[in-house]
Amino acid sequence: MSKSPSTDTTPASALIDERIASLGGWRGETLAALRALIHEADPDIVEEWKWNNPVWSHDGIVCTGEAYKAAVKMTFPKGASLPDPKKLFNASLEGNVRRAIDFKEGDKPDKVALKTLLRAAVTLNQSGKK
Repeated sequence: MSKSPSTDTTPASALIDERIASLGGWRGETLAALRALIHEADPDIVEEWKWNNPVWSHDGIVCTGEAYKAAVKMTFPKGASLPDPKKLFNASLEGNVRRAIDFKEGDKPDKVALKTLLRAAVTLNQSGKK
């Protein structure tokens, strides 16, 4: 089991770098690629470290990034309120509010659709709707 990044006074971006490095392999590569897509979708996104995981926010949480043995998960806390015409959400579908996307080894994200989803999450946050 890899050691969790230190959270004392370390900036969130450094903690996320540490998480990506500690994961290594396809999970680290996937989380790094998703992080890059998040920044492409919204250059004003803020990186945070909450619940021992990367969190990306803009006027509220946009999504989190979690790594599990068989998947890297992006969780959108307001995902049920977001349009998903490309059916990206494939996890946490039973909830009333959140939705998630599980990426398994070898999965390639639909970059255009994912950026559209990320921008919709920011727009929802900015609208003040729950």
